[in-house]
Amino acid sequence: MTGELLSPPCHQDHKAGDQKPHQRRRLNRRRLALLQPSQSRGILLLLSTIIAITIMNTMIQSAYSFTSRRAIILTRAATTRKSNAVFSRHGFFQTNAAHSSSLSSSALSSQSYDVIVIGGGHAGTEAATASARTGARTLLVTQNKSTLGELSCNPSIGGIGKGHLVREIDALNGVMGTVADASGIHFRMLNRRKGPAVRGPRAQMDRDMYKENMQHLLLVDKDNGMENLEIMEASVDDLLLDEGEGIETLAPLADPADVDNHLEMEGGSNSNESARSEKARALSSAKANESNRRARIRGVVAIDATTKERIEIESTTVVLTTGTFLRGVLMIGHERYSGGRHLRDSEEVEPPSVGLALTLERFGFPLGRLKTGTPARLDGRTIDWDACKIQPSERPAVPFSYVRQSRGEEPPLAAAGNLIDCYQTATNEETHKLVMEYAHLLPEYDGMDGKGNGPRYCPSIYKKVERFAERKSHNSFLEPEGLNTDIVYPNGMSGPYPEEIQLKIFRSMMGLEKAEIVRPGYDVEYDFVNPQVLTHTLEAKSIAGLYLAGQICGTTGYEEAGAQGIIAGANAGRAAGAAYRGEKAPVAFVLGRDEAYIGVLIDDLVTKGTTEPYRMFTSRAEYRISLRADNADLRLTRKGAEYGLVTDPERLAALDMRQALIGENVERLRDFKLFVTDWGKRGGNDLMGGAAANRPGKEFKKKTAEEVLGMPNVSLKMVESIMADVFDEEQQEKQETADGESSSSEPDVDAKMDPTPLSVYDTVEASIKYKSYVVRQEKDIESWRKAQGAKIPPNIIYDRAVMPTFKQEEIEKLDQFRPSTFAEASQISALRPQSLVYLYHHVMRLNKESGKKKREESESVAV
Repeated sequence: MTGELLSPPCHQDHKAGDQKPHQRRRLNRRRLALLQPSQSRGILLLLSTIIAITIMNTMIQSAYSFTSRRAIILTRAATTRKSNAVFSRHGFFQTNAAHSSSLSSSALSSQSYDVIVIGGGHAGTEAATASARTGARTLLVTQNKSTLGELSCNPSIGGIGKGHLVREIDALNGVMGTVADASGIHFRMLNRRKGPAVRGPRAQMDRDMYKENMQHLLLVDKDNGMENLEIMEASVDDLLLDEGEGIETLAPLADPADVDNHLEMEGGSNSNESARSEKARALSSAKANESNRRARIRGVVAIDATTKERIEIESTTVVLTTGTFLRGVLMIGHERYSGGRHLRDSEEVEPPSVGLALTLERFGFPLGRLKTGTPARLDGRTIDWDACKIQPSERPAVPFSYVRQSRGEEPPLAAAGNLIDCYQTATNEETHKLVMEYAHLLPEYDGMDGKGNGPRYCPSIYKKVERFAERKSHNSFLEPEGLNTDIVYPNGMSGPYPEEIQLKIFRSMMGLEKAEIVRPGYDVEYDFVNPQVLTHTLEAKSIAGLYLAGQICGTTGYEEAGAQGIIAGANAGRAAGAAYRGEKAPVAFVLGRDEAYIGVLIDDLVTKGTTEPYRMFTSRAEYRISLRADNADLRLTRKGAEYGLVTDPERLAALDMRQALIGENVERLRDFKLFVTDWGKRGGNDLMGGAAANRPGKEFKKKTAEEVLGMPNVSLKMVESIMADVFDEEQQEKQETADGESSSSEPDVDAKMDPTPLSVYDTVEASIKYKSYVVRQEKDIESWRKAQGAKIPPNIIYDRAVMPTFKQEEIEKLDQFRPSTFAEASQISALRPQSLVYLYHHVMRLNKESGKKKREESESVAV
């Protein structure tokens, strides 16, 4: 079953000292890395003036040329032709240069669309494909088609919490999981030693393959609704709007009066009155905000990438997925220059979106500044791999796609044995000394008084060292970016120091003493919209037909962006498509907190907002026992089909097959019985017999395999092993009986009890082990909802010493906002459900102690 694992490319029998330093592309600037602040201030002022003038001239002359970018991409693509042949042999997508869905401005001059999606990142691709699957005439507008599907930062998909989102996207017929499976070169299930609810699938991608596979799906495929999708290379400069207070939308969703009837028919995975009430409010939110409308979408104004012609394209809805491009500024050291990101393998940048930011500002959208960063890329030939700790891929590799799981297949490259190893190194005290010594050379940001507002849970190396000064090291994982490249991504090491300082920092680490930088790391700061101005459909309250998704909503990560994209695209497509066809306004596609992590994500964003980049964790979901990565298809695929999102017949057939297999295997466990004493003898009294196993009379009591599996520390594998042994013994007895008797029917001596198939193993085990916990979970959440009106004492002390289970972020935000009721506390961004429950019990305990103290004082006074 296990194929030979491939080591990182080009490092076998290769010593770093034998290699010439990689010829690095450098930006045309003088390095100020080694100057102290007093020495560099004058030079920095001069450079800043020169850079500002250069940027102004560049913008005036429209010098953002995409021609050279294409040449760079095509040159790089030529190096992967050999691997493309391998991909096709193993069932991968193939890139077709003649993209039939490409459009020019002349082709668009007389056309209109139901949905226009702006941006071809992870939110944009999911939004566009979701809209197309609903039958809506969809146009995806991107500045550069060759960057569709680009993994701008970390070349990986999934992780803890994030893997749940990818599985849910896949369950709704989204594209991320399918493309990730086709491009994966290293697979692991994170948190495998913990319970099924918190396990997260993660895969390392071949960056070139991921981009090529995504582009094939978008530009060439015409199945599964993709015939409704067209793509244009252009920069969207502004929105076409009809303005007016309370203006009527051109693409309505169902009236709130219809919502209750729809909920009655729909039911829910964890239906209870509180959950249904929340869902009703979410479903009706789009219509309920009619009085807030100041405009409605009529289309977009775009600049054609080839002709530079200014064109107007009509549509009734627009999905805005600008990523880091909304007034984006790139930074290395003290240098700043406009852009959304650097093109891969190039010093060129993709220009920012300024016009859209100004329009949003004009309509009162609350804009803020966030930042993110990407680390330098290293030359794998200059790394001492033997000095690092190996992190092999798991076998068999678990795919993201439920369709592939139902076939019993591994991802293609895993099946072919074409996997790579990742490696682990770490910072040390010398690294930390350098990080702090050169901190004065880091950029000055617009947000947070110059400090920048970056992701708390994916911080720069400077933030790690500053925040955790007591720690002597931080891990970094060295992740090769593909099968046919020497470029390595050093996970956890972002830091936009001048390039020379980045190199010093890396060379202080084990295994990187002779490392060379291929491209320096940089930061990007960009505008985002406080998502509280959106409804649960991700439609803006003030502009009808405008939907937002991805980093523009304050999130960080490919998976969070894709999850928002599929909801925004589905609702835009359903509403606009129905309006075009003259059909009744459809019910909004909204997922509740009890249905999906996508529901948790969007509810957190639109009800609580965010003041820093939002990342998904399993701890954010109060229903996480039910919302597992293994059962997303059971929760969502049927619903996706009802709403027109799931259009693939094989996916629906795979769901039917999985449900049948799960039912059969659970029923088998329910029907199999042994005496308690027999379970104890075969599996151990402490493990399977229980404390009362040897009590008189217990030898006559039987337990089913289902009941035994529900006990702590008992796995499905253990239970099925005992069941198989009993089955074999029974077969042996039948054989012996047949040998001693004349019988017309011979027993099947080769018959064996097959274990639960891998495709449903986790789901069968979890559904039984968590059955009682799900009931308790429901009771806890229901009691918490009823207690939201309770008061919180104004003098309460928020401290980790008193609240040890709280994250530092939660303590900081509680102390900052000091909510007076639990209803207010529940609206604080990033406060987890279990922390709210803990806080409730803590306050009740304080109230009880306070009451007792007052009674004692009053009794003392009376005496």
